[in-house]
Amino acid sequence: MSLWIGTYIMHSKLSFLNNLLKGFKMKVFDIVTIGHFAIDYIMLPRLRIARRTLGGSPTYVSIAARKLDAQAGVVSKVGDDFPNNYIKLLRSDNVDLFGVKKVKGVSTTSFVIKYVNGYRRLLLKSRAPPILREDVPLTFEAKIIHVAPIAGEISFEVIEELRKKADMLSLDPQGLLRKFDSNWRVTLKKLVDKRILEQIDIYKSSLQEIRKIARSRSLEASMKEIHDLGTRIVIVTLGRKGSAILFDKMFRRIPAIQPKELIDPTGAGDVFAGAFLAEYLNNKDPMWCACVGSAMSSFKVATAGPLFHAEKEAVYSLAERLHDECMQTETHN
Repeated sequence: MSLWIGTYIMHSKLSFLNNLLKGFKMKVFDIVTIGHFAIDYIMLPRLRIARRTLGGSPTYVSIAARKLDAQAGVVSKVGDDFPNNYIKLLRSDNVDLFGVKKVKGVSTTSFVIKYVNGYRRLLLKSRAPPILREDVPLTFEAKIIHVAPIAGEISFEVIEELRKKADMLSLDPQGLLRKFDSNWRVTLKKLVDKRILEQIDIYKSSLQEIRKIARSRSLEASMKEIHDLGTRIVIVTLGRKGSAILFDKMFRRIPAIQPKELIDPTGAGDVFAGAFLAEYLNNKDPMWCACVGSAMSSFKVATAGPLFHAEKEAVYSLAERLHDECMQTETHN
């Protein structure tokens, strides 16, 4: 009798939930990015004071994806200090903020980002609450969910939940590798929970970050370690040295596109990811997608902040030249 009653109650709850969800329209996206938005204070060599701007991976990934006409949405948490003009800016670019929660009485994640002699130093000013399973909206699906924490705000349990809602999961692990000392300076630590990597289809990080995850010191061997866990595509961005990609057991290097002027590299890796993922959804070859990511990033670094100009045709033209260069190099080798 007790088993029957328990089963009845469970089915009643599921029935209630299904009826409730019928009243909501399911949102379907190309790319949904999950992670904290940020308020960044960027200190560039030519500026005497820090420049306050909208930041965080969801910003740069979504804006880059939208420039290639992908339908982009965001799941995030911010404080009540998050400026309304940032929301207007994102919506003006048709970024869907369906999963963004503003929490009263807390501060948005915020960093001071200082560039000195080509190196970046980060200082955490404030951190929003973590993104929990109950913060993930029920009524959406995505072709790709890009997991992009910046301050440890996403857990393995949340990633497990996201796995059910997407055809593919993509990961930038930077926020899972960051630690903060007593003065809130940011350094890197080892990845504690490697189960996350087993859930991922596409991986992207910097060279410094993958060295905190993989046992090997060589770039190719480190990428192969990630690939062997089941990840289809492994990408490592190398700054001015370009990037590297591993897919179908093939390792390839992609040279960087040098901009006429390097203004602000903040968000370049996220822009690469957003452009790569948007192009990959068009069933394009991963090498081509990486060239598109590199081309889009070259437009970003020539502009301070997230409001960079990059027409789709110009991005593709630059990517074609880079792709031809890569193919010629491969032929000669």
